Amino acid sequence: MLSAFRHTLREASRCSGRALSTATAGSASSAPLSNPALVEQGGSAVKDVVSGLYASPIAQPLYLGLSSLVPPKEDDPQPLLDKVVELDPFIFAHPIRRDILHLCVVHHLDSLRQGSASTKTRGDVRGSGRKIRPQKGTGMARLGDGQSPMLRGGGVAFGPKPRDFSTKLPRKVIQMGMRVALSARLKERGLGVVESLDWPGFKTKEFAARLKELGWDKTLFVTGLEDIPEGLQRSSGNIQRVETSVAEELTVYDIMKWPRVVLDVPAIEWFERKLGRQPVESH
Repeated sequence: MLSAFRHTLREASRCSGRALSTATAGSASSAPLSNPALVEQGGSAVKDVVSGLYASPIAQPLYLGLSSLVPPKEDDPQPLLDKVVELDPFIFAHPIRRDILHLCVVHHLDSLRQGSASTKTRGDVRGSGRKIRPQKGTGMARLGDGQSPMLRGGGVAFGPKPRDFSTKLPRKVIQMGMRVALSARLKERGLGVVESLDWPGFKTKEFAARLKELGWDKTLFVTGLEDIPEGLQRSSGNIQRVETSVAEELTVYDIMKWPRVVLDVPAIEWFERKLGRQPVESH
């Protein structure tokens, strides 16, 4: 009986993945996802009617209205406002952890440092090794050769040398940072989802006018495909404060840097595959 109940919980948790729906936002938010065999008890625990065991409640999925990069047509049979996308709460409703975001951002910035600064020590400076003046009898301070760090043109004491500034961070911490960053953008209403990032033309003027109409200033477009759509890449290349990227190359720093992040549906699917809960195989 216990194994059957665990199997029921696993099947219910798998239902929280991405699913594109055509229902309205109001009706989608009220759609139940819980298993009919589970009954809520006081909102804090779930009880199986058959076995009488209690378990933590299953998180309900999030629903976000779809936007459109391409202007809608007048003869469109289905308005865009009626389309919503289902988001996994494990990825897009993660508790905000500022310490994890700080670790991921510092880790990324450390990896960008060239570490090529270099100075010459007294052993690298060209010149003779002869003592400048006698040790005693002149009434002046003691001096050695001309490469001394105390002299002009001499070597540098404790100067920088080429080094690697990159730091290590566990993979699971970086994955948590991605979940926290996406959740923070969604909480701040800075996350948008479109069905596709394909732009029909190549004119920068038309694309800039569409962005101004949508109010998408300082926007990062992320696609889940292997390559960025050619129309989007060519039309946005000369626009300031607009950038494009693929989901595989996206970092926590990029999400925190851009006030608005727009994902397409393949990007949502990619994040749910890489950052979602991995199914536990029963032995």
